[in-house]
Amino acid sequence: MGPLTGLKIIELAGIGPGPFCGMLLADLGADVVIVDRKGMPLPLGAKAKFDITRRGKRSIAVDLKAPHATEAVLRLIDHADGLIEGYRPGVTERLGLGPDVCLGRNPRLVYGRMTGWGQSGPLASASGHDINYIALSGALFHGGQSDRPPAAPPTLVGDIGGGAMFLALGLVSAIFHARQTGQGQVIDAAITDGSALMTSLLYGLMNNGYWQNRRQSNALDGAAFWYDCYQCADGGWVSVGALEPQFYSLLIDLCGLGDEGLQDAQYDVARWPELKRLFENLFRTKTRDQWCQLLEGTDVCFAPVLNMPEAAAHAHNQARQTFVQVDGVTQPAPAPRFSATPARPPGPAPEPGTQSSELLEAAGFSAADIARLRAAGAI
Repeated sequence: MGPLTGLKIIELAGIGPGPFCGMLLADLGADVVIVDRKGMPLPLGAKAKFDITRRGKRSIAVDLKAPHATEAVLRLIDHADGLIEGYRPGVTERLGLGPDVCLGRNPRLVYGRMTGWGQSGPLASASGHDINYIALSGALFHGGQSDRPPAAPPTLVGDIGGGAMFLALGLVSAIFHARQTGQGQVIDAAITDGSALMTSLLYGLMNNGYWQNRRQSNALDGAAFWYDCYQCADGGWVSVGALEPQFYSLLIDLCGLGDEGLQDAQYDVARWPELKRLFENLFRTKTRDQWCQLLEGTDVCFAPVLNMPEAAAHAHNQARQTFVQVDGVTQPAPAPRFSATPARPPGPAPEPGTQSSELLEAAGFSAADIARLRAAGAI
């Protein structure tokens, strides 16, 4: 099931965007095999089922320092369409699994490299995390309030948005090309590149003079009173995004402000601070649920700000089955949705090495070969 059925992907175990990319592909039907490091704890330090990015994959656990272990992994790669690795530049080359070796054996392979800074440039070999990558790309600067440090949702803008999503697109695009031409290639997916590209809309607005290079000074970054989050009487929060004039007009009416002379004040930037205070006081007069009863489902562009358990329980998400249970663990369902080739229900997350023997057997190893690899501590 799924549009990527028949695709074979090898994922060298890592953390963050690489495994998330593999999960996206597995959700859509690809056969994704994790090459786990034998004897190493899982990144989240718990049972495999709690690491949602492992769902629907298979696992072989390998000690790449043991005799013949690298050859075993290469035999798996020989039959793969794509590979995902998220190490620093040069690491897979030292392990004997670099792109030259792999493409030399499998010329149609698409070798996906996921890093923060990219394979080249003065920072390529430096350590970093999501917050650093989006800081350098310009994506972090406009997050948060003007009187506080820049802020962004944890690991979403960089690792997932700028990293995993672009690597997945790159892999699928290059595999499409390889199936037409027989020619594989290397994908250099840098989180700095991807998150920089995600700012394209803002660059367009800035180039046209519609975006100021100051945090919380623009229509879409929390400066406008009609596009922000507000705290309610019970401490909960709601979001309002009444960008279009007709939606703004409806917001004013439903909030009981139709007689306050605000219909023409939407883009009166000088009044934004004053009207922001007005809205802050207004939303503190009702609880979050009361505001939902009044505004949710209307065209004012409104939604409550939910935490993760609340999001899973919300009626809209329940109706669309946006969240599912896998092995007793609540998690987001696969996305997007396909009419002709729907994604399969997510499979369980494998413990490291669960399918080592079956994967090696499928790659052509005999029972005696597999026994020797086990005896040598390779798997």
